[in-house]
Amino acid sequence: MGNLLKVLTREIENYPHFFLDFENAQPTEEEREVWNQVDLVLQDSESILMGLREYKGASQEIRDAIQNPNDFKHQERAWNSVCPLVIKLKNFYTFSIRLEEVLQGLLSELTYSLNTAPLASTALERKQALAKQFAEILHFTLLFDELKIRNPAIQNDFSYYRRTISRNRINNMNLEIENEVNNEMANRMSLFYAEPMPMMKTLSKATTNFVMENKSLPLEKTTDCLSTMANVCRIMLETPEYSSRFSSEDTLLFCMRVMVGVIILYDHVHPNGVFIKSSTIDIKSSLKVLKDQPADKVEGLLNALRYTTKHLNDESTPKNILMLLQ
Repeated sequence: MGNLLKVLTREIENYPHFFLDFENAQPTEEEREVWNQVDLVLQDSESILMGLREYKGASQEIRDAIQNPNDFKHQERAWNSVCPLVIKLKNFYTFSIRLEEVLQGLLSELTYSLNTAPLASTALERKQALAKQFAEILHFTLLFDELKIRNPAIQNDFSYYRRTISRNRINNMNLEIENEVNNEMANRMSLFYAEPMPMMKTLSKATTNFVMENKSLPLEKTTDCLSTMANVCRIMLETPEYSSRFSSEDTLLFCMRVMVGVIILYDHVHPNGVFIKSSTIDIKSSLKVLKDQPADKVEGLLNALRYTTKHLNDESTPKNILMLLQ
């Protein structure tokens, strides 16, 4: 399919048309250093998702322990079931930290390159492989959160761990886990898993921090980069000429996740948010693209827009936008 971004010549509704090839982009020598750093993290993303899909929890063991508070065997069985699960939860959490770190590098490369390019599209085309990695991070993030929000055992297991660790310390039960998850780590994990969509929260915070820490970079450079990605994804999804180029139907859902992800990030960094009429992202058309899909495929994405955006409930949000998200 050629380049990641192939700029086409015509425009409709003032939005330039692009085709983002999410399948074939390879890094140039200029991109290689950052690409390698990001790739090292993304290589672990599938195993993280697999671990989350396979996470069954210890609900029965915890229930038995609560119902039989004086039965040591039930207490021990529940504790020994929860401990390895907490290690898994720690691995998920530490992966979010790694993702946050490489996102900073990606944003720096993609936004500072706008200083030497007349348009965000041109800058993205020069950084094709990095733009693809940015999309892969957003795809992973929203997929992780969709899986997490459907698995209440995660928070139940961790809450049980937090409630019982002090008592177990007194009773001298298996405390080797504290070598892996000390009190400080447990506090940070607790805040992470308390969020309905913790990975998206992490990326939103990282993007906001990037803007605040790079005051020499005009805010418009970041918002232009995000809005270009969102609008291009939306146009590809609603235009058969482009969507038919994808070799897999999974790529369409990938594209939807990327679109939603950059919409959320834009809403967090733009002072007036993404829902105002003057937004450079066509939010109404983006929502209609999602609403036209089977509900079971996009409900998680709509929930992400409902619950992780910053400005949805502002007075400036048009009523027709609110209705689309009801």
